[in-house]
Amino acid sequence: MKVPLSWLRDYVALEMPVAELVHRLSVSAAEVNTVEARGPVDENGNHALFLVGRVLEAGKHPNADRLQLCQVDVGEGAPRQIVCGAWNFGAGATVAVALPGARLPGAEQPLGEAKLRGEVSRGMILSERELELGADHGGILVLPEIEPGTPIADVLPLADAIMDVEPTGNRVDLLSVYGLAREVAALFRLELAPPPGRDPDAGGGEPVELAIDDLIGCPRYIGRTFADVRVAPSPPWLRARISAAGMRPISNVVDVTNYVMLALGNPIHAFDRSMLAQDRIVVRRAAAGEKLRTLDGTARELVAADLVIADGERAVALAGIMGGEETEVRDSTTELLLEAANFEPVGLLRTSERLKLRTEGSNRWEKGVDPHLASQAAAFATQLLVELTGATWVGHADVHGELPERQVVRLRPERADRLIGLETPPEEQRSLLERFGFEV
Repeated sequence: MKVPLSWLRDYVALEMPVAELVHRLSVSAAEVNTVEARGPVDENGNHALFLVGRVLEAGKHPNADRLQLCQVDVGEGAPRQIVCGAWNFGAGATVAVALPGARLPGAEQPLGEAKLRGEVSRGMILSERELELGADHGGILVLPEIEPGTPIADVLPLADAIMDVEPTGNRVDLLSVYGLAREVAALFRLELAPPPGRDPDAGGGEPVELAIDDLIGCPRYIGRTFADVRVAPSPPWLRARISAAGMRPISNVVDVTNYVMLALGNPIHAFDRSMLAQDRIVVRRAAAGEKLRTLDGTARELVAADLVIADGERAVALAGIMGGEETEVRDSTTELLLEAANFEPVGLLRTSERLKLRTEGSNRWEKGVDPHLASQAAAFATQLLVELTGATWVGHADVHGELPERQVVRLRPERADRLIGLETPPEEQRSLLERFGFEV
């Protein structure tokens, strides 16, 4: 799992050197395979020459049909003339600008003033890829309205270190940014921020009809419905985080589901509600020979052991593994069903191995996820969907069997001392357990 340190800092203050953080995690419960430094810098090793700009004028270059000649306000008083080859913006756009002296990722020399087809360019208007915030190089990065001259680093995670973390098999809680933050807070005796996610007010609409035919395979299924959804590209900060974590930004809805999974460790999925037959969801075993075309475009033949999410007529998703094409979220989608569920690991792993289909979601379910986490994931996703898509939350249903109670474990301090070979005062043992989230 790729973890940007800027994201980890949302939940815990990282005051230690990166090398010490890596060492303590590696001897605890998560091997850190690599640490990758990312982001553009200036000739002095920082990013002070990357600023927010506002395009005051944009027009065709007098000597080149494929270039724009722009006047850009970067907070210096007089605008800068910049020549740009992208055409996905115009006057009034807020953009990211690199000034002369800035060094772009992969560049051997700092950026300088240049004359392009007879016109001086005193900077560069940047794309996502040039900032290492994503792979998009088809157009420049258009930002929300921000004061010109604001450092880009105040708006987006420019310079970052990204850890590639591989937890031990019994620590699925560390396959999340918040779980890793809790580990760091416990190891370094730091304060941990509350987990993300708060429920906004719900509307008065109806949820879909929910049923679970197999409570062993699916102990819990939360379904939330949304109206007035506007599917669009995610804001730059979300695209940047998704990209830094090794995933491809797709749309605000899909990116929210991936962001919540990465943050909390509970995979979730969004369906186009209008494509669900009979406005119904049933979690059941597949019929032998039942067909499902998954989001990767592959037509799959199922067996009776496979757990599926079905509507009133057919299977619409492989439970916990991948959704189906027929109900995927498209640009035209205006209604959503959000799934936040819990799936039994063994059967899901068998299906995943038989179909040779492993995903970020199935990787987590295979290790076992706390069923109580589903409600937190639903709340966080709801908050983000309302904020980022303009959606109205209109309905909620939560179907489950008997959820496991929190276990009480007796710990004998002297026995713990013998097992670890160190004498640790009971007060220290208690403090350590509480820092890891246990009630003692």
